[in-house]
Amino acid sequence: MVAHVQTLALQGLHGLPVQVEVQVTGGIQGIFIIGLPSNAVKESRDRVRGAFHALGISLPDKRVTVNLSPADLAKDGSHFDLAIALGLLLAFGIVPEDSAQGVVAMGELGLDGTVRPVAGCLPAALHAAAQGATAMLVPAANGAEAAWAGQSSSMGGGMAVYGVESLHQLIRHLRGEELLASVRPQARGRDMASWGDLADIRGQEGAKRAAEIAAAGGHHLLMSGPPGSGKSMLAARLPGLLPPLTPSEALEVSMIHSVAGTLGADTEGGLVTARPFRDPHHSASSVALTGGGLKAKPGEMSLAHRGVLFMDELPEFPRTVLETLRQPLETGAITISRASAHVTYPARFQLIAAMNPCACGYLGDPQKGCKKQPVCGQDYTTRLSGPLLDRFDLRVSVPAMKVSDLSLPPAKEGTETVAARVLMARQRQTERFSGLSGKVVCNAELNGKLLDTFCPLDIEGQKLLQTAAEKMGLSARGYHRVLRVARTIADLAGEADIRRPHLAEALAYRVL
Repeated sequence: MVAHVQTLALQGLHGLPVQVEVQVTGGIQGIFIIGLPSNAVKESRDRVRGAFHALGISLPDKRVTVNLSPADLAKDGSHFDLAIALGLLLAFGIVPEDSAQGVVAMGELGLDGTVRPVAGCLPAALHAAAQGATAMLVPAANGAEAAWAGQSSSMGGGMAVYGVESLHQLIRHLRGEELLASVRPQARGRDMASWGDLADIRGQEGAKRAAEIAAAGGHHLLMSGPPGSGKSMLAARLPGLLPPLTPSEALEVSMIHSVAGTLGADTEGGLVTARPFRDPHHSASSVALTGGGLKAKPGEMSLAHRGVLFMDELPEFPRTVLETLRQPLETGAITISRASAHVTYPARFQLIAAMNPCACGYLGDPQKGCKKQPVCGQDYTTRLSGPLLDRFDLRVSVPAMKVSDLSLPPAKEGTETVAARVLMARQRQTERFSGLSGKVVCNAELNGKLLDTFCPLDIEGQKLLQTAAEKMGLSARGYHRVLRVARTIADLAGEADIRRPHLAEALAYRVL
């Protein structure tokens, strides 16, 4: 007899069907796993043996062959444990032969028989539902995220998801002795109050206005100012201005975090509903930002998809790390090419960066500035390449705070008020781009013919932009980014057309 159990291998965000075949024959005693298993998969035999021993199940003195089909597909990860154990239970007759029909299983086993969480359950469940699976067995900690796939009619629908805590519980369920209840989908979010209130920042009205425009249009923002001027505080409050993720965005973001193993970081599990905010340290490597490693996991750029990637002390990042940002900022995706993997992850993030004007941080200050100014400021800025600087839609100077500013009362407009304006501007963009099938969701993503369609200028506006572009030496990319920012400023003002004041303000943000 050969027992068959369905499971999945993961390649980026895509699931690949794998069939576990278990055969018990005479010969050398032991469990032998074939089908291009990695070391993590080979070690599964010891984890399964330990789990069986904890349940008092003794393995027969026979040869147990476990084949992972297709045999030419490399298998990696500990999530094959549960499927292999289920195959053994079927082969030994411990559970009924038909109990695994239409069932997909994935999970890691502990030596005590517990089923431990694994990464990638959400994309695996989506693939299983699309392939017509009737049920999926996952670790209890991953049940909330996987349940979304079972509920989605567009992905097949009708698939029951069961969260398994232990191998003993699974045996009782398959025998019909104690049936598990299917898991209901859950969502997790973050209270916007935890981001802090924009009213906490005294003064800096120009920088606040730039942050509002950036949030309204999904634009990239670069802030430059001396230490203590409030750049980091402002960046930390930007997620509170952004609208919540749409259902499709939440699913996409959650899939990335599921593959990275960060989706179940809290006790609730489920989908991510708040926009991500990632702030890597300036010592981060290029692999940490782009992704990679042995399993080609997503990096900070992909983990910030549909959210904010905040890079403080931007010039302090290694030049090689900064240059990896250039292509994803244009394409919204990052491809990880390795000898053993070729994976593409979405990376449509909003880059918010902060920097000091020079190495000492006090360029232009006669008391605190170093003796090398203004040369130190020029040398410090040259750490950033021209093509990277050109990709920032908004560049704003954040002046030093005065002592008198600290005693000012809180600003009249806090996060809630500004976020309402941002939401209205985003709703206008959603209506405007409704016929594009989700290809464009905000003004920052406009390009090519779409700019001509949605950002037309009257004769007066064309003359202003052309004259300014020639005097400022704007590149074609810079010219288009001014148009996008002007479109967002018009949306915030509730204007259907881009006018001279909108263009003038957008042009002001091209000078740092």
